[in-house]
Amino acid sequence: MSVQHDPVQRADFDQVMVPNYAPAAFIPVRGEGSRVWDQSGRELIDFSGGIAVNVLGHAHPALVKALTDQANTLWHVSNVFTNEPALRLAKKLIDATFAERVFFCNSGAEANEAAFKLARRVAFDKFGEDKYEIIAAVNSFHGRTLFTVSVGGQPKYSDGFGPKIKGISHIPYNDLDALKAAVSGKTCAVVLEPIQGEGGVVPADLAYLQGARELCDKHNALLVFDEVQSGMGRSGSLFAYQHYGVTPDILSSAKGLGGGFPIGAMLTTNELAKHLAVGTHGTTYGGNPLACAVAEAVLDTINTPEVLAGVHSKHQHFKTRLEQIGQQYGVFTEVRGMGLLIGCALSDAWKGKAKTILEAAAAENLMVLQAGPDVVRFAPSLVVEDADIDEGLARFERAVATLTQA
Repeated sequence: MSVQHDPVQRADFDQVMVPNYAPAAFIPVRGEGSRVWDQSGRELIDFSGGIAVNVLGHAHPALVKALTDQANTLWHVSNVFTNEPALRLAKKLIDATFAERVFFCNSGAEANEAAFKLARRVAFDKFGEDKYEIIAAVNSFHGRTLFTVSVGGQPKYSDGFGPKIKGISHIPYNDLDALKAAVSGKTCAVVLEPIQGEGGVVPADLAYLQGARELCDKHNALLVFDEVQSGMGRSGSLFAYQHYGVTPDILSSAKGLGGGFPIGAMLTTNELAKHLAVGTHGTTYGGNPLACAVAEAVLDTINTPEVLAGVHSKHQHFKTRLEQIGQQYGVFTEVRGMGLLIGCALSDAWKGKAKTILEAAAAENLMVLQAGPDVVRFAPSLVVEDADIDEGLARFERAVATLTQA
């Protein structure tokens, strides 16, 4: 028996929701693979992936089955008890990474919050209360809680909420000399995204990450990698640190981890994990059976040679075509990124117009993203079909052609 819902429309958003978002003029109602349908039945190709979340597209059969099976079994028991899906997922994440311990939560911000609290607690326990400083990168993004927004290097997100958390400094990304000058005996952690996502899809230089690792070792600081956006196969490796061969002390994951179901995780070592003893940190929903069952299916599906190799080949497919479009219409100076996290940096004539290009793409039935006002971002499903890539990029070219002729 289907439930009858009251009709809703986009105009209702402006009446009932806090106005902190400006959503598109249409409402998606159904998705399958890399296709989405809105209320009017219009079909769109999705290259936005829910902002790098829908790593297996929409309604992937393995995820639907995992969620449905678990929904009929056990939803929530809290962390007064453990549960089987959480233990299975933790074991698989440990087997697939440097990690020996996992903490589950519900979002990237929560995973980073746990990572930053752990870094400060370790330093406090081992070196005393003066070692608490955190160094992060300009234009980084780590979440929207007060702590994570303070660590994030974008004042537009952290200003206006009263006093900021002290002991946090920001240095230019990919600038090893600046990092060397900033690290001291008071530093408890250096926090970096291996690929800056919201900051414009900027991959780190290998020498930069290697240098950060050496500096942290020298100063008894922890290296924290925020892989909320770059992880779960997005780079073509399960996590981007594996591509670089630079191992962090703490890693945060979310977004793609649940393939669309909310879940986050902080990964670390036995030695560090013991500093979060019983009662020091927690979350009501973290590690709930529904989220962990879905994430296990995501991990099982993505972490295969076939899917990861496919990410590399699809990257080339996108990059070649986007560079052609960029050159033909003079819109991009560069197409950059790794795997299926791709940023097209707008040329001087188009600077500040990323949202205009998004809207033009939507008018051609294509969903894309921006990473700041000067970069158009693509974060499609890791298993997007080649036919969908071709059709989506044809629509993208039509959008760009329309704008350049206007």
